[in-house]
Amino acid sequence: EDPIEFLHEHKKSVVNQREIGLDSMSYENALKNALREAPDVILIGEIRDAATMQHAIAYAETGHLCLSTLHANNANQALDRIVNFFPDSAHRQLYSDLSLNLKAVVSQRLIPTVDGQRRAAVELLINTSYTAELIQKGKIHDLKEAMEQGQQRGMVTFDQALYELYREGAISLEEALNHADSRNNLALRIRLDSGMPQPPAEKKPAAKIADLEFDSNSSKAS
Repeated sequence: EDPIEFLHEHKKSVVNQREIGLDSMSYENALKNALREAPDVILIGEIRDAATMQHAIAYAETGHLCLSTLHANNANQALDRIVNFFPDSAHRQLYSDLSLNLKAVVSQRLIPTVDGQRRAAVELLINTSYTAELIQKGKIHDLKEAMEQGQQRGMVTFDQALYELYREGAISLEEALNHADSRNNLALRIRLDSGMPQPPAEKKPAAKIADLEFDSNSSKAS
């Protein structure tokens, strides 16, 4: 970590924390030596460059759960940032590595609530077989739609999370729209679900019994 912001106590596991500049001279040295301690879980404070990302992928490939943070507005942009760490010539292999080893991307925003506090709106991308296929093909722009349709798998977009917070009465309409990825789409969903009257359905003429002819040799009407 650079720096250590919270000191974890040993409870159900042993937690060893290393601060860059004190316990290790650089991220590179710390990451090279991390596997020598036979860890079950590795947390990298922040991924800032391609070298750190390569170590994270290597840890995942060797069966370790690797957690890290990255500055991005949402799950899509997080993957875009990862890809942009590397030259174009490395993208094909990177997409393959991410599709095989990525477990999930969690993105959050703290939203002011109506009572003066803050609540986290959380976007969650889970690497299912379908999202893995999109990542492998480099179709990062299609992941948003996959998340919107993947609620049964546990996925959720920011706009869906904001809608639920607004529906609970935790945040105002203004805050929900201000923090939405698609202000128009969220506003439309809220409007449709608010009970506004919808245009009446087109009335179809009722069938008249007199128009039906019955065949005495058949039980069906024609």
